[in-house]
Amino acid sequence: MKRKVAVISGITGQDGAYLARLLSRQDYIIIGLTRSSHNFSKKNFVYLDIISDIIIEECDLLDFSSIIKILIKYKPDEFYNLAAQSSVGISFEQPIGTLNYNTQSVLNILESVRILQLDTKIYQASSSEMFGKVHSLPVTELTPMHPLSPYAISKASGFWIGINYRESYKVFCVNGILFNHESYLRSPNFFVKKVIRTSLEIKKGLKSELRVGNIDVKRDFGYAPDYVKAMWLSLQQDKADDYLICSGTSIYLRDIINYTLDYLNVPLSKLVEDEALFRPTDMDDMYGDNKKAKEVLGWEYNRSFFDVLDLLIEEENKNYK
Repeated sequence: MKRKVAVISGITGQDGAYLARLLSRQDYIIIGLTRSSHNFSKKNFVYLDIISDIIIEECDLLDFSSIIKILIKYKPDEFYNLAAQSSVGISFEQPIGTLNYNTQSVLNILESVRILQLDTKIYQASSSEMFGKVHSLPVTELTPMHPLSPYAISKASGFWIGINYRESYKVFCVNGILFNHESYLRSPNFFVKKVIRTSLEIKKGLKSELRVGNIDVKRDFGYAPDYVKAMWLSLQQDKADDYLICSGTSIYLRDIINYTLDYLNVPLSKLVEDEALFRPTDMDDMYGDNKKAKEVLGWEYNRSFFDVLDLLIEEENKNYK
């Protein structure tokens, strides 16, 4: 039986690494894209013991011809576009770069597949940030979008570009709308990783405080290794569609901090709330409805985020250097 071929852009991030591990267990040929092999980090693949399972190719997603060459060479069955400028905070500082990269890269991938008339199934990584200012909860696939950051606007643009290519050109494009999902491989600038890492550093006497912005907001958090299973399942369907991937409940950021500090026996007095770190615009509460993903994809998810926190804190502590 012919092995399936999957291309993953943004493969060095948390989602890319866990997805590559999942696909390697399904006996895929995995092509990981990087803009430059000189700055390519292998640490996540080494950690997951999958470094030998990935073929690395240089590809600039802003260079149309670069994508064309990859598609002609491998004729992939699946293309997972996980590459993006993915920090909401940075997007306020670099709105033009965020909007340009996060929209043009999606357009280039879809147009390349269309021109080459390939049957490649495309997964576009969308974000719950697209919904922004919502008037009712939970969020569903039909909730109107009111993005509140340059990052959210760029992701909403990519979402609609994907739908347009699906409806106008019959390109198989799935939008996976993932809510916050965490793991040990999460980048250090993300909230939960920052809280756990800094709390450990305080415990070890390396830092004196945990400085945060607005923590009286609620968010929907989940476990990244489980969420990438939904990505893969979405491309195993006969019809392309859009899916919310979420836990279905929200939790106060303050409760995450309190739980982590208590777990590590760090005094609450080490917490410093700094208004300078507040976002220009923010949502009070956000959680989604995962019913469609569970019913259509057969995806299963029933974790409490406090159980996930136990896993994350223990893994961070075990690997702390």
